[in-house]
Amino acid sequence: MKNPYFYGYLPLFAIMLYSLTFGIYTVGKSIELFRLIGVYAGMREFLTDFELRVLLLFIFGLCYFMLFSTLKLISETIHELGMLFFSKDQEGETIKVARGGYVIFFVGGVLSVFGIQSFQVLITIFLITVVICFIYVIYKVSLFMSFGGMIGLLFFEILFWSLFVTFVFYACLKLYNGILASLPFAN
Repeated sequence: MKNPYFYGYLPLFAIMLYSLTFGIYTVGKSIELFRLIGVYAGMREFLTDFELRVLLLFIFGLCYFMLFSTLKLISETIHELGMLFFSKDQEGETIKVARGGYVIFFVGGVLSVFGIQSFQVLITIFLITVVICFIYVIYKVSLFMSFGGMIGLLFFEILFWSLFVTFVFYACLKLYNGILASLPFAN
């Protein structure tokens, strides 16, 4: 008999792995920035290099953990909302088969350890993992849905993520322009 909760821990481990790898990369870049702007020597008066790196890793790792956890929560909510609209499944079989995607994210988290020195490699691994998991989940869910339901689910999820990314990009651009406009030397 197969335990239905076997894959339940994998999303946590995947999020922790991604948070750790992105955090380690960000610590390295922030230390370089601190040295460049001359803050590093002052920070070293209070903390050793190891303590500073561990403190920064904790802070950045926590920020990335919150980011990836939020993305997981949003993605699962949107997927299940799409399933509510477009699926005729009354037993919840589609939710069970989609859990195999947790393994894909875990493997992507493990692979991200090998790309820890390059932000482009980390982002590429994460995006490839997302695409592979999306294709896997759509394939598995398609076994329980009609063709029209699948098209509706695909458009629903793609439309949501397109709008979400566009609004986040727009908000960041507005914030950036607002900060630049408020600088005294920008006038």
